[in-house]
Amino acid sequence: MNEASVTFDKTLDEHLDCFKMLDRLRDPINQAADTLISALRAGRKILICGNGGSASDAQHFAAEFVGRFTRERNAWPALALNTDTSLLTAVANDYGYDNVFSRQVEALGRPDDVLIGISTSGNSENVIRAIRRANTLGLQTIALTGGGGGTLAGATDIAVRVPSHVTARIQEAHIFILHFWADTAEAALLTSEDA
Repeated sequence: MNEASVTFDKTLDEHLDCFKMLDRLRDPINQAADTLISALRAGRKILICGNGGSASDAQHFAAEFVGRFTRERNAWPALALNTDTSLLTAVANDYGYDNVFSRQVEALGRPDDVLIGISTSGNSENVIRAIRRANTLGLQTIALTGGGGGTLAGATDIAVRVPSHVTARIQEAHIFILHFWADTAEAALLTSEDA
């Protein structure tokens, strides 16, 4: 067996093992889905933030809500806080990178909006500060983390801790969960619109 085949088998096994453990997270995943659905029903918005791969996931999730996931519908208000380079660099320059998301939460967040903070380690200071600011402003907060959840998990209303310490596996699980939330929201909200 060649080296690539061995690596492929190892990676696939890690992925499958991680996904098998997601069933343990059913309650917080469903609770977060219900929170998102309730917020959208009430005309609230969804804010999402993260760094690196988690920033990509934040953008991806916002796109699923503003565009669509699988069903034709009206656009939903969702915004990834890591996309505006002028704003990010201005705030980072003037207030430090640890505040690039919390300043936006302060500007854009309103009570009962939802902030999703994504961090595989759960220890990204700028995400933690955003969540803490959101809590003081009355937003509902959700964490997507890995491993033990870090500081972030303890700062949020709902924490989804993917049971892995491998960043790639955690990110693969995060996108699955984000897709589940988008699918569940579309199914629930389109059914209620039809009723």
